[in-house]
Amino acid sequence: MIVVIPFLFSKRFAGIALWPIILVKSKAYKSNAVFINHERIHLRQQLELLVLPFYLWYVIEFLIRWIHYKNRNLAYRNISFEREAYGCEAALTYLNHRKLWGFLAYL
Repeated sequence: MIVVIPFLFSKRFAGIALWPIILVKSKAYKSNAVFINHERIHLRQQLELLVLPFYLWYVIEFLIRWIHYKNRNLAYRNISFEREAYGCEAALTYLNHRKLWGFLAYL
């Protein structure tokens, strides 16, 4: 399910996957297949890790990478979950053949 909530997001973020929904900042993102695929990859990651451990892992990995890179944007872009999602977002059939715990290849 995709829900539009414009007041929730800053200029830097267009949406977020929070199991089991995708929240977006504007109606236009609902029809952006690449963007929605990116968020669906996150939903699959969340499901694989039983949701709560996903968020814990995400935050810990972000903090480790922020210390390493000393740059928030670089840290965010190098989180294994984001690397998989950005790397495969344009492959719209990716989730049909994605292996279990596919994000591990991006650590």
